Amino acid sequence: MQAPATQDSRSDRPLIDGHTHIDQFASEDIGPLLDRAREANVGLIIAAGVTLDSCRRVQTLADTHPIVYAGVGLHPADLAGWVDDRTIAELRRLASHPRVVEWSETGLDYMPHSPAYDVQQDAFRQQIRLAREFGLPLVTHSREADDDTVRLLREEGAGEVGGAWHYFQGDLQLAERVIDLGFYISLAKPLLRIPELQAAAEHIPLDRIVIETDSYPQPFKKNPIRRTEPWHLPQVAGKLAELQRTDVETVAEVTTANYLRMLRGRIDESVLQNAG
Repeated sequence: MQAPATQDSRSDRPLIDGHTHIDQFASEDIGPLLDRAREANVGLIIAAGVTLDSCRRVQTLADTHPIVYAGVGLHPADLAGWVDDRTIAELRRLASHPRVVEWSETGLDYMPHSPAYDVQQDAFRQQIRLAREFGLPLVTHSREADDDTVRLLREEGAGEVGGAWHYFQGDLQLAERVIDLGFYISLAKPLLRIPELQAAAEHIPLDRIVIETDSYPQPFKKNPIRRTEPWHLPQVAGKLAELQRTDVETVAEVTTANYLRMLRGRIDESVLQNAG
């Protein structure tokens, strides 16, 4: 599959795809996927763990491909039960990996058939504490759980490490609450299609925004070119530039600087120039 040209939204400055699940792609698809990302001037990709096995896979990817860094975490929808001491010990071991740069992905998910709320909240609290222990920014998932997510982040002092509210789809009021916690707003492809989100994004300060694709395999999309991958990131940057009435170079410069700032020096900007 060849990525189509995106000249209208492609920046000369490298972009950071701050949240992906590329470990879920078939191993033979990873190389071409990363090549397409480089062609779109995506200079760094962070692969998020959602289970212990997933965390191990993203670390292997990060060890293998210079453009990839890793996050560790337990996704609320993937919890099999209460998080026990052995799991915490393994998370500590995984978080010590030199290419782990954030705690990702954790949070709350109150969709039907998700794990019990008290199990999720306990796991979230424990992971916030681990993120603070390791000084890792938190990349937070929230679905139908925004009030509790904000409350737990505040109660557990998550602002000490900060982070990003992943795949944000809320209104300006929620964005302001998230920013008040010391977090960034992470925008993805919903920005291309949701009018309410577009209305909010017009007014969110650009210096509090990062961008992502949340890439994962999408075989249900018949046309492979429509399956979300990191090379789609310039589309998000281009739409954000339009909404903020600026140019894509500015969006690329600011959102990339924001992400590097969020990572607190764990990645130097020079890495983006040499990725891949």
